[in-house]
Order: sequence, then C-alpha cells, then structure tokens
Amino acid sequence: MRRLLPVLLLGALLLCPSVAHAQLVDGPNPLVGVKLYSDPQSPAMKSWRYLQRKGRTKQADLVWKIAREPRAVWVGRFTRPKFHFKVRRIIDSANSQGAVPVMTVLRAESTQCGPTYTAGGRAADRRVRKWYRGLARAIGGDRVVIAFEPDSVGTIDCLARSRRDDRIKLLRYGIDVLSKLPGATIYIEAGASDWEPARLTAKKLRRIGVAKVRGFMLNVTHYDWTLSNVRHGLELSRRLGGKHFIINTAQNGRGPVHYKAANGRRINIWCSPKKRGLGPVPTTVTAHPLVDAYLWINRPGYAQSCAGRKIDWFLPRALSLARYATDWVRAPTGTRFGHYKPYPPSVFGVP
Repeated sequence: MRRLLPVLLLGALLLCPSVAHAQLVDGPNPLVGVKLYSDPQSPAMKSWRYLQRKGRTKQADLVWKIAREPRAVWVGRFTRPKFHFKVRRIIDSANSQGAVPVMTVLRAESTQCGPTYTAGGRAADRRVRKWYRGLARAIGGDRVVIAFEPDSVGTIDCLARSRRDDRIKLLRYGIDVLSKLPGATIYIEAGASDWEPARLTAKKLRRIGVAKVRGFMLNVTHYDWTLSNVRHGLELSRRLGGKHFIINTAQNGRGPVHYKAANGRRINIWCSPKKRGLGPVPTTVTAHPLVDAYLWINRPGYAQSCAGRKIDWFLPRALSLARYATDWVRAPTGTRFGHYKPYPPSVFGVP
C-alpha cells in the first residue's frame, strides 16, 4: 500500500488541481524569487569548458555569456529513447540545484506549410496525445515552468483547412493534461509582435484553453524588440481578461530585420538573420506587471534547419550572438537593423 500511495496521490492531483496550482494561474507572479535551472551539461557549458581547456579565452568568454544564464531545456519528439528517464533527469538535476527548470515543450510540430499538409493526420494526433500524458507522468508533482508549443499557434494556417480544427483540439488536449499538474506554471505560444494581429491570436488562445493556465509567451522564435512585444502582449492580455505573459529575449538584443518589399509589404527575415545579438538576461524585473519575466526560452547558439543545418549547437552562431549582445529593449536612436555602423542592407539579407 505504501508503494501505491504516491501513485494514488498523483492521480488525485491530476484530477483535482490544488489550491497552490490555482494560485500559480491567478495570483502574484509565480516566478519572482525563483532560481531558474541552468543545465551543467548543456552544449553551451561543454563548449565553454572545451574552449577554456584549449586556451581560446576570447571565444570562451563569449560563450560564457550564454552558458552562465538559465535557459529553457527543450523536450519533444527528439527526446528519445528513454523519454521518461530523460525528463526526470532534467527535473532531478534542477532539484539538486534548488532550482526550477523551464521546459520548452515542442511536440505538435509542423514541418511544412501548404494547402494539402496534414501533419501526419489523426494518427499523429493520437501519438501526440499519448506523449502529453507521458510528459505529465514524468513531471508528476514537481515544480516546472512549461513554455508550451512554440510556433504552434501562428502556424495553424499552414495546415490543410480540414486539419486546422484538429490542431486546436490537439493543443487544447495538451493544456487539459498539463494544466492539472500541481507544480506547473504554463505559458502558451502566442506568436510575436511582428506576426499576426492580437485579435486573431486571442481567438485561438481562448479555444486552446488559456484560461486554465498562467498565460502566454511571445517572441520565442522571433527577434522583435522586447518593448514591441510588451505592447503587443498587453493588447493580447486585454482581449484575454488580463492574462500574464513572458517574453523570450534570448536573441533580440539587436532587434529584428524587417524591410519593405516593392509592393509595400513588410518582410520579416526570421530564418537565422545576420548580426543579431543576445538580448536582456532572464529577469522578473520587467516593463509592466503583467509581464512575469523576460526569459531565454529559445536556445541561443543553436543552428536552424531553415538555414540548411541540423538543429544543434553551432559555435559560429553562438559566438556571433554573444559578440553582438546588448540589453536594449528598443531600437536606440541612430541605429539601423540594430547597429550604429551603417552596414549595407545586403549584410542582413535584405535585397
């Protein structure tokens, strides 16, 4: 019976979220005073140690700007084999530090965009639902911050029309499962200030179940300025009954690369834009009380598949981000594309 008791207790918690969990959703900022986890075995930390050993101190100092900060650990379809073991290893390592891990959950991913793209159909949806349940079992009653499904909301229109409702239902299922975890603070993907209008995102978030969690997150895969995302987030929050939010600042220290095409349309260079920098370091001291934190939800120093590379640690990318790091939250007067130096637009990929 003793062995069964923890299992029964967890089951009860999943069915009946505790008062503590309700406070995480609706009360004061749950991230204030929390030590966030920094993985001692992260690629950034390993790279820093390697560069130190080799005497490449200038490069080591740059990589240290990334390695020293708490960053989200990503879990998804790629967290295999031994999924349960690997999730527990993250949590147990964080617990040993007296810290709380930020987990970026990426499972309902879309890899294409087109009128016939089905993202694996309903069979794939069943596998994702099973994965969400497995993640909930692995987390159990431990304290975690969940950054839920980056890029999932803004890319719903990339699916075939017949599959868009299914994607909403799938994300809602994930929120239903994970929101019952007593120690989870959850923020749902909500795009960025240079993506779709707040009114469209708010409508999707309501359907997905944002009312059940702490709030939403912005700028996870984008580079727009922090204060632009604050303004956008406040508009979203107004449409969602005052929900709180977090902003990814891992790579927006030089802002976005936007330009106007010949037809007047604004173009956003989102795929690995050049000469970007690390942004404000993780903190709960923000520009507005509804912004719970600026966090490094993305993985600075990782290559992007859109640039023709495997999604993995890429030292040249890390060095570039660290070299151009700033704490700027808006574009300083006199800068263009985040730089005072008058680089030609082609340097940033602008035609």
